Amino acid sequence: MEKFVIEGGHRISGSVSISGAKNSALPILAATLLSDEPSVIKNVPNLRDITTMIKILRTFGLRVLSGNGTIRVEPRGYNQCIAPYKLVSTMRASICVLGPLLAKKGFAQVSLPGGCVIGPRPIDLHIKGIKALGANVSIGGGYVYARAKRLHGNKVYLGGAFGSSVLATANVMMAATLARGTTIIENAACEPEVVDLADFLVKMGAKIKGQKTHVIEIQGVKRLSGAEHTVIPDRIETGTFMVAAVMTNGDIEIKGAIPDHVGAVVDKLVEAGARISIKNDRIKVCGRNRLKPINVTTLPYPGFPTDMQAQLMAAMCVTAGISIITEKVYPERFIHISELNRMGAQIMLEGSSAIVNGIPRLSGAPVMASDLRASAALVLAGLVARGTTEVHRIYHIDRGYEMIAEKLHSLGAQIRREKED
Repeated sequence: MEKFVIEGGHRISGSVSISGAKNSALPILAATLLSDEPSVIKNVPNLRDITTMIKILRTFGLRVLSGNGTIRVEPRGYNQCIAPYKLVSTMRASICVLGPLLAKKGFAQVSLPGGCVIGPRPIDLHIKGIKALGANVSIGGGYVYARAKRLHGNKVYLGGAFGSSVLATANVMMAATLARGTTIIENAACEPEVVDLADFLVKMGAKIKGQKTHVIEIQGVKRLSGAEHTVIPDRIETGTFMVAAVMTNGDIEIKGAIPDHVGAVVDKLVEAGARISIKNDRIKVCGRNRLKPINVTTLPYPGFPTDMQAQLMAAMCVTAGISIITEKVYPERFIHISELNRMGAQIMLEGSSAIVNGIPRLSGAPVMASDLRASAALVLAGLVARGTTEVHRIYHIDRGYEMIAEKLHSLGAQIRREKED
């Protein structure tokens, strides 16, 4: 295994380009299962999760060619419909092959998913959705088994305890494209990644309306063709670099972003005192010596994203005053608190809210990443800590950030990757 070694106290400056969105690319790759014709997906980030999805597609018998951010998927003739535990257990997004397999082949056997440890994330909405379309579903031996000779359109309500589900919306939407009749998804997720998937499906010949709203209508078709598509830029990577600039009192230009996708992050950072200017696909972020504490609550899009909660908390750790961060999407997503406190942060957890008492500076320490976004927060904390920080288990961050150490180093951060002892 590897670790990051970070020497804190260096201001970052310069420009950085944003990679394609992992959370968009994964379901889009799964959607290629719906056609017999080749599809070409561009702007795909080189990440561990993408590699895992490619392995899953190859397990089904698809031919997958990848290089330079482009993946060509040739699905003709595949007949394997089992997504094995060994692969699915490492990545929750693997569950999104369930809908396409069922719609195209009439059968799917998909291992219950794994991924980051951020609290319970059941797949009940996925199962509810495909059952509503006429599938027979059972769970046994750690697998989901689904069968249907032909899916039928229906009205599906996907409201969960903490709001809509992105992956459940994606799964039901993909399954509905080949169902007989019309499917209406109520309380659908409207995140940019869902819209990007819908745009790809439309290019394949799907009939979809309302994908930017909480009510999506899908008119089933008999077949889908292959298509070419460019994945949207990663809004969470964009937000992470914005926070890095603010924390280090830096001055950076973020290129290739979609500013509308990070509106809630921009709003909170400006409230904290950052100077942010936007022009087309570029976001210029300038930090200030003295930030102001803020209160923030994570919510489904277009609210403040749960995937930015840990990074914002790292920033508030070195902001004078009391900040309150409330997690409404995954209420148990606070494992990073103990590691930030190891670096000298003063954070108390009360229910689903973290109370952050900002201090002048953190202290470098060995810390352990527990999940993808927590690892990003620890890296950001290391950038401003006094002395050396070692972030262990960085395989988490490699799942979702393309070349983050190299990008930060190009901006002046003192960060390097080393083998574990």
